[in-house]
Amino acid sequence: MNLIDPIVAFQSQLQQIRRDIHAHPELCFEEERTADLIAAKLTEWGIPVIRGMGVTGVVGVLKNGTGTRAIGLRADMDALPVQEINSFAHASRHQGKMHACGHDGHVAMLLGAAHYLARHRNFDGTVYLIFQPAEEGGGGARRMMDDGLFEQCPMEAVFGMHNWPGVKVGTFGVTPGPMMASSNEFELVIRGRGAHAAQPHKGIDPIMVAIQIAQSWQTIVSRNKNPLDAAVLSITQIHAGSATNIIPDEATLIGTVRTFSTAVLDLMENRMRTIAEHTAAAFDSTIDFSFHRNYPPLINHARETAFAIDVLKSVVGEDNVDTQVEPTMGAEDFAFMLQEKPGCYVFIGNGEGGHRMEGHGLGPCNLHNPSYDFNDELLPLGATYWVRLAEAYLRPASAA
Repeated sequence: MNLIDPIVAFQSQLQQIRRDIHAHPELCFEEERTADLIAAKLTEWGIPVIRGMGVTGVVGVLKNGTGTRAIGLRADMDALPVQEINSFAHASRHQGKMHACGHDGHVAMLLGAAHYLARHRNFDGTVYLIFQPAEEGGGGARRMMDDGLFEQCPMEAVFGMHNWPGVKVGTFGVTPGPMMASSNEFELVIRGRGAHAAQPHKGIDPIMVAIQIAQSWQTIVSRNKNPLDAAVLSITQIHAGSATNIIPDEATLIGTVRTFSTAVLDLMENRMRTIAEHTAAAFDSTIDFSFHRNYPPLINHARETAFAIDVLKSVVGEDNVDTQVEPTMGAEDFAFMLQEKPGCYVFIGNGEGGHRMEGHGLGPCNLHNPSYDFNDELLPLGATYWVRLAEAYLRPASAA
């Protein structure tokens, strides 16, 4: 690996920052302490800071030379409502809150890049260092954009990165086009007519209607959607009834839909609604159907992805960059930024979990798992990628 020596020398400080953030997790739009820490470090290193964008967001503005080009580098900084079961020294000090997705590491890697770029400035233009709140369901990317991120910080392209457990340290994964799925929630309330369970003919059983709809919905995936297009429809909650001898008035189905394209998502929503309405009508019941689109699919842009791949190969070698990584049905609100600006999102391997210190939980080192911990070996690697990406994108004319 072609790591940057001054960043490697700075690794212990980055580790200290990362573990401090891990020990003090903050949920969506509550990242006050984390934002203060980030702003203090950037200010200490001579980088002007914009505060309060997206409630708790922080943007460092690092300019050099006379160039007018600009690039955005983004790290998310919120934690999850998870009770950590690790007991090592930097485990969460806040009950029910945990950095179980590695956003603490994402912040530290971008700070490592900021520290180096502020001192060496081998670029011509502007690097916007975007520390985003509320990725975990809060849509913090959208909030920052609504508050004028791209107007106040007119970047040409924006790039993101996420650690990926189970992938070898020293490797990256990326693919052009769909990288992560859209995230959507639905709720269907079926209204029947309650009755004694021994006299079902006097009621309209919403549970039977729910069963029919739940089974029919799966035919959307198997019979309405093109088999070459990916989609998931998962019913994750069913609520109905309160006693063994009562047919209830209502039944509720709740769940999620994931797709890699808006066209397929439109199909899924429309067919779900139509099937639910007509099935309910056939049983003389009525429905209330709501469908909420949380995050759009994350679509990497071809030119920026090719550019990122070249940079990655220069850092870890061609054999350590998977350029056709399998997309995931997980979701990411960085997708909002990629709808407005060209860019690319990459996975950085977090290893199999052997890096965890004594005192880690017995569970696997998976994202959103209470025994997860970010691998500090990634800190200089991720920071090096950010630096080389910015330097290549904003290469001085004399070095072109």
